[in-house]
Amino acid sequence: MKVVLFCGGYGMRMRDGTSDLPKPMHTVGPRPLIWHVMRYYAHFGHTDFVLCLGYGAEHVKDYFLHYSETASNDFRLRGGRIEMLGSDIQDWTITFVHTGLDSAIGERLRRVREHVEGEEMFLANYADVLTDLPLADMIDRFKASEAVGALLAVPPQSAFHCVDLGDDDRISAISTLQQLPLWENGGYFVLRPEVFDYLPPGGDLVADACAALAREGRMLAHRHRGFWQPADTVKERNALEIAYQTGHRPWMLWEHHAAEEALPPVALAVPVPR
Repeated sequence: MKVVLFCGGYGMRMRDGTSDLPKPMHTVGPRPLIWHVMRYYAHFGHTDFVLCLGYGAEHVKDYFLHYSETASNDFRLRGGRIEMLGSDIQDWTITFVHTGLDSAIGERLRRVREHVEGEEMFLANYADVLTDLPLADMIDRFKASEAVGALLAVPPQSAFHCVDLGDDDRISAISTLQQLPLWENGGYFVLRPEVFDYLPPGGDLVADACAALAREGRMLAHRHRGFWQPADTVKERNALEIAYQTGHRPWMLWEHHAAEEALPPVALAVPVPR
């Protein structure tokens, strides 16, 4: 199943004043956010990616054009040759499509339509949110439905407290947002090509297409109360970095099944830097 990744936004809330990297290219551990998202999908067997590029496109393209397997895989150095003991992307197909600097998400999707036409369904993602969602469950549920779209629904992440007020302004209860029966868009989508019929030129995927489908009862939610962490701000990205460095990496499901996915050594003619 093809995976469309939206990775062309400016990511202003992630800016530190010194870097011009697009948000999905900020790192968690030795790899950028977009790699973690792609590696997550690859863990479930989805390795055909369509990248919707925009701002910072050269950073994304250069990263994969000069990809170093040794950054996250064990290897053996023998006689000036690198012998990989594992591999990340050797079976990936990545299509790079420039979808405009200022395009809305829906417009970015419209501009890669030709790359998903003919598919029964496809996956889509903001490329900057990590989760331990059992993806196969979400896909199977969607496949069994007649919905055109499905999105991951997660509890609100804000730490604010909500108060229940009476007519006399006395507080009757205090609760966190997570305790309320509220859900927010988690940024993971399963879509059928029919979604393009609901996308106006320059439109938004959620506000336009998903909202219209919801009004027709053709939009499905998949609730998840497990790990889900966005990286919209520097603070959130730093929280992921701390989690990575301390070994608490629930989104890295492939690590839990490393033995099952182990590959035999592959001899690559890679020159050793001198």
